[in-house]
Amino acid sequence: MPSANILVADDEKSIRLTVSQALASQGYEVATATDGKTALEKIETSDIDLLLLDIQMPGMDGIEVLQAAKTQRPALKVVMISAHGSVDNAVEAMKLGAIDYLQKPFTPSELRELVERVLNREPMTTDDYDAQIAQARKVAAAGDYEDAIALTKKCIGLHPEKAEGFNLLGELSEISGDQSEALKNYRVALDLDPSYASASQNLDRAARDPKSMPSF
Repeated sequence: MPSANILVADDEKSIRLTVSQALASQGYEVATATDGKTALEKIETSDIDLLLLDIQMPGMDGIEVLQAAKTQRPALKVVMISAHGSVDNAVEAMKLGAIDYLQKPFTPSELRELVERVLNREPMTTDDYDAQIAQARKVAAAGDYEDAIALTKKCIGLHPEKAEGFNLLGELSEISGDQSEALKNYRVALDLDPSYASASQNLDRAARDPKSMPSF
């Protein structure tokens, strides 16, 4: 997408400024909102392609804003931003229609790459789930973990009730060096499907030997 209108909703002035500068330099039109009410007003009156939405805001929190925004504009692409990110928050947001999430602190480069991926991402149908999981594993096997993570998050957003996506995200988190996030994802996979052997084996292996790594 050569040009897009992006709305940044965050109560932190420094985040609004950083995001605006990083994206405006790429040719995007960037508007900002300091709270959820203002964000929803701008979504209603402006042609917004992407909403970057902080989860923790005074008044209406990000989850409430997400629900209202998707009611107003079901096709609106939303990326959640959080300094207190967790698997639970991400899953809840993606169940409600968020397409991805970004944890603070992040670099301008990370932000620009995510925005480009999201704006160029086509909607995924239910039939795509198994194929996308397989594709994410293929991408991971080639060593492109960032794209593999993006594909896996898409799968989780489409079917947050399925264990396979969380198990794969756990494996990718391990490879990326985030052991605690890996363990969280394996536990979520087992909560969804206690009989899922792959997640059980991964959790046992990762907890017993943090230096071990999954293979794709």
